[in-house]
Amino acid sequence: MIFPDLNTGNNTYKAVQRETGALAVGPMLQGLNKPINDLSRGATVDDIYNTVVITAIQSGNN
Repeated sequence: MIFPDLNTGNNTYKAVQRETGALAVGPMLQGLNKPINDLSRGATVDDIYNTVVITAIQSGNN
């Protein structure tokens, strides 16, 4: 899914994730010189782990 801003994306994907039990990783920010991804205050340990893995892959340090 693609959203117009970070706040909308974070709220929507978290709602879908919690209602469906789906694995969701993100939001991921694009267009920056280095990989930067966002974690919400309500991030679980699994959310943090998955985001770190994705960011490491994006940086080429895998």
